[in-house]
Order: sequence, then C-alpha cells, then structure tokens
Amino acid sequence: MLRAETPKFYLVLVTALMLLLAAVYVSLTNGTYDISVRDVIKTFLRLDPVREFDLVIFEFRLPRIVLGVMVGFALGLAGSVIQGVTRNPLSEPGILGINAGAGMAVVLFMLVFQGQIDVSGWASVLLMPMFGIAGGLAATAMIFIFARHQGSLDPQRVILVGIAVATGFGSLSMYISLKMNPNDFEMATVWLAGSIYNANWQYIVMMLPWLILLPPIIWARSKVLDLFQLDELNVRGLGVKVERERNWLLVCSIGLVSVSVAVSGSIAFIGLIAPHMARRLVGLRHQLNLPISGLLGSLMIVVADFIGRTVFAPAELAVGIVVSIIGVPYFVYLLIISKR
Repeated sequence: MLRAETPKFYLVLVTALMLLLAAVYVSLTNGTYDISVRDVIKTFLRLDPVREFDLVIFEFRLPRIVLGVMVGFALGLAGSVIQGVTRNPLSEPGILGINAGAGMAVVLFMLVFQGQIDVSGWASVLLMPMFGIAGGLAATAMIFIFARHQGSLDPQRVILVGIAVATGFGSLSMYISLKMNPNDFEMATVWLAGSIYNANWQYIVMMLPWLILLPPIIWARSKVLDLFQLDELNVRGLGVKVERERNWLLVCSIGLVSVSVAVSGSIAFIGLIAPHMARRLVGLRHQLNLPISGLLGSLMIVVADFIGRTVFAPAELAVGIVVSIIGVPYFVYLLIISKR
C-alpha cells in the first residue's frame, strides 16, 4: 500500500513546494514597495546592493516570510498529531484551547515583565516560549481531566471541553491585558489576533531548535499515530504503551504550538484545515500526510500574510484574521460532513 501511495505523495510534495516557492516569490517582490526579481537577486548576491532594498528585504519582508513558513509548518504538523491522538477530525489547537492557554501565559509574561524586559531582546525571546508551553500544558491537562469517559478520551467531549477551555483562557487573557499600560495593551491586542508583523531574526533563531528537534520525533512515531485510529483497547492489545506514546506526541505538538504562539500570537484553523487537506491528497497514513500538513500550513500562512499586507494597504490586516475568514466557513462545512 505504501509503495502504491508513494508516487502520489511525491507529486503532492513537489506541487506543494512549488506553490510555496511561488508564494514566497510574490510576497518578497510585491507590496507597498515593489522590487524586481533582478534587484532581489542582486541584493542576495551582494552585487551593487542598495540600502533601501536591504532594508525592505532583510528587515521587513524576509523575516516575515521565513517566520510564516516556520509557524505554518509547526501548526499544520501539530494539528495533524492532535487529530490523530484524540481520534477527532475536528480537533485543532485553537479549538481545543491550547492556543488560548499558551496565549494567556504569554500575556501574563508581558504583564509581569512589562518595562523590565525588552520584548525584542534575547531574554524575552528565550522566556516567552517557556511561558507558552506552560500555558499549553495547563490547557491540555484540563482537557484530559474533563474529557475522559470510562478511562479513555471521548472524542465528542474533547471538542466541548476544548471550546470551554478556549473561552476561559481567552477571557483571562483579555482581563490580564486590561491591567497593562496603553502601549502594552495595544501590542497585546494585535498579538492576540495572530500577527507576524513584528517578525525578526531573533524570533526565527528562537524557533529553529524546536523545529529541528520536535518534527523528527513526531515523524518517528507516525506508525503509532496510525494505530491510535483504532479503539484504545485494541491499541493496548497490540503492545503499544498508549499513555507513554500519547504523552510524547502531545508534548511535542504542544511545544510546536506554544513556540508558534509565542512569536505570532493565536492563529487558529491552520491545524484544522491543513491536516484535512493533506488526508484528502495523500491518504490517512501519517508517514505521508504529516509533512504535507506542515507544507500546506506554511503555504496558508504566507498567502494569508500577503493578503493581509497588500489587499487592505496602507492598513494591514492580521494574518490570524485572514485565516479565520477562510477557516470559519470550512469548519462549518466539516461539521456538516461529519454529521452525514
């Protein structure tokens, strides 16, 4: 079966990569200040570099593009894992409250250290993901406590508990942000909407170790994710240490979500849409759809950021809002399909 699916997988993989490169090209060369391909190449190769081009490419556009690719890949991958572990195709980090938990912790970090730590400094860059992971773990723990039924996770309860957790943490985030001074409150509000407008190379360096370490661990357990689609008793009967494997997968996915929230705020629906599209394109086998989910997530973030940056210029719409405009109808569509 794997051999029969492999040619289709490579076709989808190459197509997704080409679309992503095309989106990167368009986003890099177009905007309020258009730059020709020739000038971009000359700037990269340092052939008669122009200061204005250096500023636009290396300080504004390229960090946003690179960070968007990384955040989209992390959210798409994490969404696929969470749907596999919970056995619920409607599960997603945003819907389950993991984004909200991580976001609440980061907002709390902003409140506690406001005026003491530079938000763009290295101390902030190193501490914010730790706060985010703590908040994400807290949200996940609440889901596992309240969504269990007769010793196992109930897929229907997971959604209901997740919505309650997301609402609670979201309200708490808003309450905490109201305690900030006006400047910090404005920054927190924009950040909570999900935006990469403040992207910089420090954020990229901070995300890089997580993306190097966690995706290989997840991919190595892709066959376990396939087994999780069976009933939990059957999985145990196959000799799988369910709790240990589930914890590993959840911790890795929460790490990816939390570090993404720390640099881009709460961007919902990427972890819902990308895995669904990947399964339709390459099938249910996680060894194949995990990398496709990540690439589709990257493509969605880059395209959404370009739309938010250019369509409403000179105003700018947060990438999280653009994704939500697409994601809400898609979520309703999935609900209708699941009932059928």
